[in-house]
Amino acid sequence: MSDIGAIILAAGKGTRMKSDLPKVLHKINDKALAEYVIDAVFSAGIDKVCLVIGYQADLVKENIHRDVTYAYQEEQLGTGHAVMCAKDFIPDEGDTLILCGDTPLITGVTLKKLMDYHKNEGNYATVLSAIMEDPTGYGRIIRDKEGNFVKNVEHKDASEEERKVCEINSGMYIFNSKELKEGLSGLTTDNAQGEYYLPDVIVAIRNKGLKVGAYCLDDPEEIFGINTVEQLEQAGRIIDKR
Repeated sequence: MSDIGAIILAAGKGTRMKSDLPKVLHKINDKALAEYVIDAVFSAGIDKVCLVIGYQADLVKENIHRDVTYAYQEEQLGTGHAVMCAKDFIPDEGDTLILCGDTPLITGVTLKKLMDYHKNEGNYATVLSAIMEDPTGYGRIIRDKEGNFVKNVEHKDASEEERKVCEINSGMYIFNSKELKEGLSGLTTDNAQGEYYLPDVIVAIRNKGLKVGAYCLDDPEEIFGINTVEQLEQAGRIIDKR
């Protein structure tokens, strides 16, 4: 697919892994976490991939055995900032997929469904969402009475009412590339974390009167992110089962 590229956010250290190894280099069955994500992107028919790296960047480059481009994020100032660091990779037309380097269970089939939904709905931005029994810690997808996407709100910034919502933001998106670029340039750090939030780009796009949406996936397991050694082992068991 020539008109779509993918940016994979892989700059974090992963302090809770209790290891000096960058989080995305931890392995399941001798394959780095980031490589699982890259392979899902390739299997969805996308051949242009940019990995945003930061912590121990050279080590990451040495250990990712895939044909990808790299962008460098010196300090981690939020998801929006990470994507800003890959701005040169974002084209002026087509779409850009944004994924996390620590979600090895995402599949090419789901990414394809997300891209198809985005296109068929005529969206300028689409969030990949899921229903979680315990949504604590995740950003929530807020919809209106008709079920249309209104906004994403981070757990720390959510009201009591919003925290009751079980549809969560997976941290994976597809954007119209031109609108993504414009939205990034307007980001600020005016929030609880003092970071550049990527979901604020969606709000900016919606405020222009352009259509945005959320595609709720069937199996929330696919967006499982790895933050601890226990979660790494859990993901390994799921991959072995598959």
